Amino acid sequence: MAETPRSQVKEINISKEMRSSFLDYAMSVIVSRALPDVRDGLKPVHRRILYAMHDLGMHSDKPFKKSARIVGDVIGKYHPHGDSAVYETMVRMAQDFNYRYMLVDGHGNFGSVDGDSAAAMRYTEARMSKISMELLRDINKDTIDYQDNYDGEEREPVVLPSRFPNLLVNGTSGIAVGMATNIPPHQLGEVIDGVLAISQDPEITIQELMEIIPGPDFPTAGIILGRSGIRKAYETGKGSITLRAKVEIEQKANGKEVIIVNEIPYQVNKAKLIERIAELVREKKIDGITDLRDESDRDGMRIVIEVRRDANANVLLNNLYKQTAMQTTFGINLLALVDGEPKVLNLKQCLVYYLNHQKIVIRRRTEFELRKAEARAHILEGLRIALDHLDEVIALIRGSQTTDIAREGLMEKFNLSDKQAQAILDMRLQRLTGLERDKIEDEYASLVKLIAELKAILADEAKILEIIGDELNEIKERFNDKRRTEIVTGGIEQIEDEDLIPRENIVITLTHKGYVKRLPVSTYRAQKRGGRGIQGMGTNEDDFVEHLITTCTHDTILFFTNKGKVYRAKGYEIPEFSRTAKGIPIINLLGVDKDEWVNAIIPVEDFVDDWFLFFTTRQGISKRSPLSSFAHIRNNGLIALNLREDDELISVRLTDGNKEIIIGTSNGMLIRFPETDVRSMGRTATGVKGITLNGNDEVVGMEVLEDHSQILIVTKNGYGKRTPSEEYRIQGRGGKGIKTCNITEKNGHLVSMRAVTGEEDLMLITTGGVLIRMAVNDISTMGRNTQGVRLIRLDETQNEFVATVAKVEKDDEKSDEELTKPLENAELLQEDQGTSEEE
Repeated sequence: MAETPRSQVKEINISKEMRSSFLDYAMSVIVSRALPDVRDGLKPVHRRILYAMHDLGMHSDKPFKKSARIVGDVIGKYHPHGDSAVYETMVRMAQDFNYRYMLVDGHGNFGSVDGDSAAAMRYTEARMSKISMELLRDINKDTIDYQDNYDGEEREPVVLPSRFPNLLVNGTSGIAVGMATNIPPHQLGEVIDGVLAISQDPEITIQELMEIIPGPDFPTAGIILGRSGIRKAYETGKGSITLRAKVEIEQKANGKEVIIVNEIPYQVNKAKLIERIAELVREKKIDGITDLRDESDRDGMRIVIEVRRDANANVLLNNLYKQTAMQTTFGINLLALVDGEPKVLNLKQCLVYYLNHQKIVIRRRTEFELRKAEARAHILEGLRIALDHLDEVIALIRGSQTTDIAREGLMEKFNLSDKQAQAILDMRLQRLTGLERDKIEDEYASLVKLIAELKAILADEAKILEIIGDELNEIKERFNDKRRTEIVTGGIEQIEDEDLIPRENIVITLTHKGYVKRLPVSTYRAQKRGGRGIQGMGTNEDDFVEHLITTCTHDTILFFTNKGKVYRAKGYEIPEFSRTAKGIPIINLLGVDKDEWVNAIIPVEDFVDDWFLFFTTRQGISKRSPLSSFAHIRNNGLIALNLREDDELISVRLTDGNKEIIIGTSNGMLIRFPETDVRSMGRTATGVKGITLNGNDEVVGMEVLEDHSQILIVTKNGYGKRTPSEEYRIQGRGGKGIKTCNITEKNGHLVSMRAVTGEEDLMLITTGGVLIRMAVNDISTMGRNTQGVRLIRLDETQNEFVATVAKVEKDDEKSDEELTKPLENAELLQEDQGTSEEE
């Protein structure tokens, strides 16, 4: 045997070589085998299977073809690995208990939830599923990059266009070298809504996203216990959730109880689960089971566990959870490739990377369509020139010895490009008819319009986001289904704060000076009939409860401020105080500025689309927005409407969409119109004119008009009255309104307008700091063309006026005599009781 020449022997450090070679191998496994790309959620083998099927024309509307043909094409062109590995991957993509939305439509035996393996690939058939077509849609429009395959003879996609966020929708799992990924599947509509929410509000928080995407949604359904594990995974990229089987306990006619298992945790083998339960019964580790059978069929899963008559089914079920796979743990690890590098991602990052990928796809597709349209328009421009100079063109062509001479002659004489000249030479004689000429003109006009639209899209990212939103909504409409996995709280060690708070009715109060607190509703109700009431809040002498609402601890409370911002808090987040305590300053609870105050509080149980918030500003601008637009509000507040310069928000009211609105101004004008006159607008809209103001007039109040309401007005000099709402006719939005009060030098301008029923109290605060409370029922009812009666005697020597008026809950603590006492002291309702002046 010949010895190797010494010159060919290279001495190396074996430690360095091992390190270098292992790192190369590790990176190959990480990048080219085990981890999904964040953009399309696919590993290379999945991507190659789908691309091979697309290349073979095995679309969802075409006949099935043998699985062996697909596998052979994949390993022959793109994936030089074992055929069994490729086939097993394809089988999983066709199993409805493994994939939330199957990417392969399988025909034949593709295995079962009992662990049965699929039939051999020579027996089964497959094609692309309808939803997997969306992963490759527009792939032929230069939307993605291609790379050489393993032998350089073929080209394969680096990533798929992925028109839906497949990474989260179907999830994935994989073990690389030194790292692993385990991404759970999610509900399609929820994930799409999450992408749309980020496109509309890039600053949205993960907490707000979790209100849209509450958690994973497994194909085998089941129950997720608690939200703390989900939150940790979504915030950090790593977390653990507990999954349980869904069971029902039925009672038979003979009194025996039966446990019915309808859903099991994700990736649990049903046959092995039943075998494990039987083993525990044989070993007497679980006592009380008399029969165990599997009654599952094509209609669904059904495991029947019969319980001995003297055994407690709930105790037995708890033991099954502890000792079998009826309760499992799913470790979430959101690890994916970002620009070719493995990275642990939180929920928002997963969606942001996908959204950025879609921006690139739409931009590249638009550029492709623009190039195509411009090329065709270029040809049509040449044909139009030829048709305009037809005789000269024919003469030139007839006079040319060769095609090349004719082409050059056309280019020189009519200043045409080579492609235009060739198109003229290739033009058939039938294109010279009048009808064909019209077709060329029509096609050219439509192309010019299309080119302008495509350029507008490329120049405006908002249009690209709008296209992404439209196409995602289209996919959602076609493929969305109901959530399968239920998320419940309680019953486990790790429970969130909200889960520990009992759902109970509460009363929330906010004072004029900005002190807020909550009380159990029983504080107000636990009195015997005929009682005198209790003190609701210990306020300062110059403070009073301005807002009082009854709600629930788990409801969301919206706080709207004069600056047009909205803040939110859960009912239980508002501190609970005793009934005599003031509460805490709201500035300590919400992030309001010092010169910002709350002028509307609205409790919300569900943010539904068919309820609305109606806004009115001091300058008469009104806006109506769906309540659902305010479902996601950051901790530091959100702009509820964009205010114009020197304007402020006066009032916000919750409506069912079919109410009537009244707006009153300081010059004594009032308008009444249906709220439907103001179209529904987005959260960031400014609004439209609700009432037209004259000169230095301004809005002093806006209310939703209820049945049998009266209009209460209070003027600057302390006059007021009530007027039946029937005296105000319905008008159209944006008018000047009609007179609600006869404004004179004696009574002064309006400072307040309210809708009342007579069951309320009224608080008046003057510029001199005097505060007085009176019953609304004690204020006279008069016609709208009157100036009202005196409600409070003001100190004219000090230029004292009414500064603030608030409608508050009736004070049951005082008797009728006590309530009217301040009125007598201030000489109320005496001087002008009968001196109302008609116009």
